[in-house]
Amino acid sequence: MEVHDKTASKQIVHAPPQGLAVRSAALVIRGLRDLTRDSNWLIKKVFTGHSSHVAISPAGQVCAVSPQVRYGSQRIVLYNIEMSVPMMALSVPGEMGTFPPDSVEETGAAFAWSPTARYLVAAWGAWQPQLHLFDLHGKMLLGGFGEFAKIPRCLAWSETGKYFAAASVGGKGASLRVWQTTRDNMPLPNAPTTEIGAPQGIEPQTYGEGFEEEGAFRGYGKTIFSPNEKLVASVASIQGEWADDSILVTEVPAMLSQKLFQAQGHITDLAWTPDAQQIVYCAAGQAYRLLASTQETELLPFGAELCVCHPHLPLCVCFCSWLKNSAKGRLFLVDLNRLAIFDEYAAEGVVDLRWSMDGSKAFAMTEAGMAYIYEPPLI
Repeated sequence: MEVHDKTASKQIVHAPPQGLAVRSAALVIRGLRDLTRDSNWLIKKVFTGHSSHVAISPAGQVCAVSPQVRYGSQRIVLYNIEMSVPMMALSVPGEMGTFPPDSVEETGAAFAWSPTARYLVAAWGAWQPQLHLFDLHGKMLLGGFGEFAKIPRCLAWSETGKYFAAASVGGKGASLRVWQTTRDNMPLPNAPTTEIGAPQGIEPQTYGEGFEEEGAFRGYGKTIFSPNEKLVASVASIQGEWADDSILVTEVPAMLSQKLFQAQGHITDLAWTPDAQQIVYCAAGQAYRLLASTQETELLPFGAELCVCHPHLPLCVCFCSWLKNSAKGRLFLVDLNRLAIFDEYAAEGVVDLRWSMDGSKAFAMTEAGMAYIYEPPLI
């Protein structure tokens, strides 16, 4: 008769601790951090100096034209926001060896992180006039594409990285270009999948110098893809201090059927809601909501110049640069269902906002290198 050891199942078995240890360590760090603060906002000094050209990644990094000059040259540098340390400097063949610090801001720059923060597309005045694609996992330049006469005003990836867009000003030479991406065509081809000039419904101006007159179409500004990757929205900028911009909404990648929605004043930011049904936008310091289906615009009960919607929830982080009876601005969250403001925090000089990939925290960066991290107890 065979004898079976029935006690084996009751024995304590050693299990690999790595996964549990990693998760536990993160919770302990978070717990210790929460014990030492009385706000959901953390403040970090990421870099010293001044840089208005910054872009936050969904993984908590920031790309910036470095304000720190070494040997008479400027660089594009990546920083870790939470650790407040530089990660790497980017370089491309043929870049200018020396670049006068006082002319850096005038040259302009544009950056766009892919949804996973693996890829970064960058354009800068010290580089060749084309878009440069970096693989940050491999720490290498994959190549250039999308040659341009003027640095694009905005670069953008879609939700899964299926599409990439470059929006440019320049009047007659303004364009909105869209590339359809695949894993097999990195870097992207020089020519876009689709390109349009002035949107339908805006008459190109032909008098004077062509596009320098009041009320003329200036070009495209902030551009965002809808979360379902079916539409792209872009600011159609109009020349003139008191001119009213419009929002172009069109399907991708063809961009054949175009709708224009006129705003009141110049538009400074756009953000799709997670259901891809609404666009929150900021114009002339005021926040609005556009319902894409009914084409109705709603005035929201707060002012803002920047906004970014949560990837899953009806929440929006906004920045307002000026408050009544105060010289400072504020960062704040809005419940888009109840239109209630909460978690306000004093801030100034913010130039970029971003939610993390999982929506557990939000980041804001200032021109002076200060980072604000919104990290609520549970979201």
